[in-house]
Amino acid sequence: MNAGVEWALHSCLNLTWIEPGETVTATKLAAFYDLPAAYLNKQLQALAKAGILASTSGPRGGFRLARRPEDITLLDVVTAIEGREEAFRCNEILRQGPGGRADVDYRAACLISQAMSGAELAWRKELAGRTIADLKAAVEVAFPSTPESTRHHLANV
Repeated sequence: MNAGVEWALHSCLNLTWIEPGETVTATKLAAFYDLPAAYLNKQLQALAKAGILASTSGPRGGFRLARRPEDITLLDVVTAIEGREEAFRCNEILRQGPGGRADVDYRAACLISQAMSGAELAWRKELAGRTIADLKAAVEVAFPSTPESTRHHLANV
């Protein structure tokens, strides 16, 4: 998984604490963690294309959440950045090995492929079961000053 996923998740979380109707520029979101603004902007554009963020152009433009945090899963963000392809791709190398046969679907018969598919399913299920709102709530319990300090920092960058 590339770093863009981490950046996108943190950006979505930070956007939960801005005032309704407000937006934050990619430059300000990038400055929050000292990230390259152009690269973060690509991640934010991918989130906007996926309907997770809304972007507004112009002097008061920027990004905001397009959906409620309760309606954005971690899997939504990962998929927006990484795409829908599986992390493990069985290339059926058993077909070329000793005793390999052309008439066998090794993706279904290979125990390694089955194990990796099961792990991917569990991983995706876990990400689909957690939302940005869940993260927001956990952060607010563990670090109660975060919402106010985030708003202050984003307003004054």
